[in-house]
Amino acid sequence: MELDAAILSRMQFAFTVSFHILFPSITIGLATAIAIWEGLWLKTRNPVYFQLAKFWIKPFAVTFGMGVVSGIVLSFEFGTNFSGFSEKVGPVLGPLLAYEVLTAFFLEAGFLGVMLFGWQRVSERLHFFATVIVMLGTWLSAFWILSANSWMQTPAGYELVDGRFQASDWWEVVFNPSMPHRVAHMLLAAMLTASFIIIAVSAWHVLRDKTALWAKKSLSMALWGTLVLVPLQIFVGDGHGLNVKEYQPVKLAAIEGIWPEHEQPLPLVLFAWPNMEEERNDYEVAVPHLGSLILTHSLDGGAQGLKSVPPEDRPYVPIVFFSFRVMVGIGFLMLFVSLWALWLRRKNRLYENKPFLTVARWMWPVGSIATLAGWYVTETGRQPWLVEGLVRTMEVASPLPAEKVLWSLSTFVVLYGSLLLAYLYFMRKLLRKGAPSLEALESQLNAPDLPGYAKALVKQVADKPTEGGAR
Repeated sequence: MELDAAILSRMQFAFTVSFHILFPSITIGLATAIAIWEGLWLKTRNPVYFQLAKFWIKPFAVTFGMGVVSGIVLSFEFGTNFSGFSEKVGPVLGPLLAYEVLTAFFLEAGFLGVMLFGWQRVSERLHFFATVIVMLGTWLSAFWILSANSWMQTPAGYELVDGRFQASDWWEVVFNPSMPHRVAHMLLAAMLTASFIIIAVSAWHVLRDKTALWAKKSLSMALWGTLVLVPLQIFVGDGHGLNVKEYQPVKLAAIEGIWPEHEQPLPLVLFAWPNMEEERNDYEVAVPHLGSLILTHSLDGGAQGLKSVPPEDRPYVPIVFFSFRVMVGIGFLMLFVSLWALWLRRKNRLYENKPFLTVARWMWPVGSIATLAGWYVTETGRQPWLVEGLVRTMEVASPLPAEKVLWSLSTFVVLYGSLLLAYLYFMRKLLRKGAPSLEALESQLNAPDLPGYAKALVKQVADKPTEGGAR
């Protein structure tokens, strides 16, 4: 079988970006949680919040490092594997990525050291300021990256000069039509990803030790958070879907399995096997009119189908179709767990119900799986276009020897697979330790030349009962 360098380059980029996206989606949520706990500690002086902030900083730092290392590779791949893309789109996307480095990465890198090592060395307010800046840095990073990605999905504010894109209105470039929906959807996904990791780790510790007060506190807070975030994500997702229907109708047709040039009214296809050769769905299970209600907010609304464009302009439908259902299915699983927790809370059995805690314990990967599935919907659904309707992916791939691309792809698979195993091994060790006990915090803070707040904390810790705080 003859190898195709362009296909291999696409596979390599898909693999490396899938690996990378796992880590920012965790750090955005964890940075926010740590900032909330540290702020609550300053406000209430409850040492449990201090325990939680101290506990999750190390997993955050390890995950942040993995995200930085895996993200650098992506920028090199633009030049090596898709040199035509850099040449055509560089004048627009280059500045957006530079803004990400200047306004987000520098903020994170500059204050991360204070956040990690500043305890007992700077004042409590300065430390909290550093934590908040790191949190804002993760948000800003997501904003710029998603702005650039959204521009490729819904290009605006540009002009073509000698075959190259140039910005004619930077405001329209940055705030292109799909950017607000995509940023909101991704930030909420990141919060949910981190929330369910916190829920899983906390549930595991509660199962082991019913007196672990810090674990109960983080479990309760994260579940309250998901009770708000999951419905909000469903609402934002609905708006995002309407935006896709308006600006990327072929992607929507692949998501919903709509084949006729125009279908009205729309069924909601619960399950099917998209048959691209015969241009229809096999084994379809659908609810009449429900698709119209969801996609057009009316019972008889219609939508453009896949047959409205030539086969060469359609995405690979099965990946888009099934990835979307995985994402939505996990969303409803998250909602079920959140409502189950609410029901148990009302019965005062949240920390006693073993079936719930066992299910919650295994929820740790669901946010990452949903994020990956959503990313596949977004990126595979855009194909064959790299810039929607303007630049095809296959046009901009570098003319590389296929054997060399296969070698680099194989190297990435082995290297990233090893890195992921090492990451999971160290994270498991860190998370199994649990939060530092109040006695350990007291010991850490009993050092010469402490700032005033640390001495005050020592006194608070010493005055607190130790039951439930120690691990």
